[in-house]
Amino acid sequence: MASPFDIDEIYPDDGDHPLRLPRRQIGNSPQGVAVTLLADYTLRTRAALPSAAIVALLAETGVTTAGARTAISRLARRGVLEGSRLGRRSSYRLSRAAAANLSAGGNWILVSTTSTARWDGCWTVVAFSLPQDRSTQRRALRAQLRWLGYAPLYDGLWISPHELTPPARAQLDQLTLGAVTVFRGRQTPIDSTSHRAPIEAWDIEAISRSYEAFLRRWTPLLPRVVSGHVDGAAAVRARTEIMDTFRRFPVLDPQLPVELLPEGWLRRPARELFEAVYDGLAAPAERHVRAVVARFTDGAEPGIQAHTTAEIIAGVSADASRAKPAEGRSAG
Repeated sequence: MASPFDIDEIYPDDGDHPLRLPRRQIGNSPQGVAVTLLADYTLRTRAALPSAAIVALLAETGVTTAGARTAISRLARRGVLEGSRLGRRSSYRLSRAAAANLSAGGNWILVSTTSTARWDGCWTVVAFSLPQDRSTQRRALRAQLRWLGYAPLYDGLWISPHELTPPARAQLDQLTLGAVTVFRGRQTPIDSTSHRAPIEAWDIEAISRSYEAFLRRWTPLLPRVVSGHVDGAAAVRARTEIMDTFRRFPVLDPQLPVELLPEGWLRRPARELFEAVYDGLAAPAERHVRAVVARFTDGAEPGIQAHTTAEIIAGVSADASRAKPAEGRSAG
């Protein structure tokens, strides 16, 4: 079972599109923080922000000026940001493809952690065999399977409690030039000491510890959020960090059936805490981002708009309807 920091990418590459969102690293990478900041406050409008303002906002999270400028440059090369220049002032905004991808991905993250659909008791199994000389392709396939909510029960045999959707099937077709077989059915238990239940493909104890750590980290802040005592840069930092952390849970815990999980599973409490902090800090965080951007412009930037979890679920980008839902993964 992958730890939160082993996941290659929260939004994996689309093989048919040049867009490449930043890879997940231990801690908060400058590129990842920059994407989160721009998505949290400009996703709906795709407003262009002065590069100096982006650097200033990143500095408040501990990113050096050199690191911030390098991150912006790399994101532009990846197709995540689009640059423009007016006189000596350069500005950047989310590309249309990045905005659509992030909007669809954000929707999937929240829907995945609130879904109450009942499990039908069946498992989808993906078995594959790739030649030894295709290690890069094997890694790409495993990363995509992990993103789609699968886990390795055995080497070359991955499982999920959910059906393989048509978009996900198309995505796997692009990655599996070797032999691959997909089927769905119920487990037949056997009386054997070596028997392994499908749910054991996930490290349930590790996932539980991740939820517990999330609750320990953010519960103490909630009273200050509710009372309005978190403002300015602190509000932006907290909102960015909690999003960066919470968005990993749907990959770690891909709507695993509650029937197979320990009593008191913390998926719902974590989701409710995330919503309370993220939504509760939207207004003060937006005010601060507006103030920082105003230092580098001739006037207030009307395109800065913090969105809430409800708006993410509804779709905060006009481009979302044209996006592949989370690169092939169903949001439902």
